[in-house]
Amino acid sequence: MAAALATEIRALRSEGHELAAVASRQRSTAADFASQHGIAAGFGSHEELVQHDGIDAVYIATPHRLHAANALACIAGGKAVLCEKPFTINAEEAAGVIEAARRRRVFVMEAMWTRFLPSIVTLRRLLRDGAIGRIDTIVGGGAFIPAPAPGNYLFDPELGGGVLLDAGVYLVSLASMILGTPTRMVASGLVGEQGIDERVSMVLEHAGGGVAQLYVSLRARRSPDLEILGDRGRIRLEAPVFRPPSLAVWDAAGNATSLACPIQGSGYGYQLREVAAALAAGRIESDIMPLSESLSIMRTMDVVRDQIGLRYPFEFRSAAGG
Repeated sequence: MAAALATEIRALRSEGHELAAVASRQRSTAADFASQHGIAAGFGSHEELVQHDGIDAVYIATPHRLHAANALACIAGGKAVLCEKPFTINAEEAAGVIEAARRRRVFVMEAMWTRFLPSIVTLRRLLRDGAIGRIDTIVGGGAFIPAPAPGNYLFDPELGGGVLLDAGVYLVSLASMILGTPTRMVASGLVGEQGIDERVSMVLEHAGGGVAQLYVSLRARRSPDLEILGDRGRIRLEAPVFRPPSLAVWDAAGNATSLACPIQGSGYGYQLREVAAALAAGRIESDIMPLSESLSIMRTMDVVRDQIGLRYPFEFRSAAGG
């Protein structure tokens, strides 16, 4: 992700974006990355980066477990934050980051890039205009089998691995965007021998009567998509749901229309433009991906994890004061 964002930032240089510095836990790693992406400064610690005067905003691409600590360090240094999803490991961490950001009046946003893509902008317009009427059900999910690789965070519970925080967050976030915060959640899942969730199914019920039925798995293969069913039609976000290239819309009579939604570059640039616009306007959060919703999404995933019996080892140690 760090490499993808670095490439996108360089592509947006004509719009005023400048890639100023990179930090890693090892100075040699930062230096190599800086050389590959034409970055002037490479630091061997995140503390050095935060203290750099020539930086307005920091993109956090570290493993899930480090998101909260890295975001808090940036906030303390007065740097705006674009933090990779999931926003944090759990709602308690999310609340701490949000409180610090609001107290220091520093911009912070979860990097849920999907929300800013043309297909999702079109989806919000269609739903706002009542294209499919009252929303009754959302059905979505996907499955993939990652290749085992040394150091892969997906298989490491100490880094917050597993399928829910990595892939399920897209589905939970979309359901939240469409239906709001769920009022009741029922989940089942499989926590494997490595201590990470390999399969999760969720039913999220909402106050308005809508329900979202979602699943993710590391044990099978299916391209992730999502359908929204209303009383006057339905809409399908074509796969992959995290970067939908088009929408399919059916009216009440069953007539289908395909809406192409071309994406510029990798698609990561849209969220970068949101950060730049917010900073230019003096805003401390995004209206499209507000902090209150990032917190709500983390609370939903906390409930899901509790119901499937998933707790990371470091969460036990934190609770015990270790």
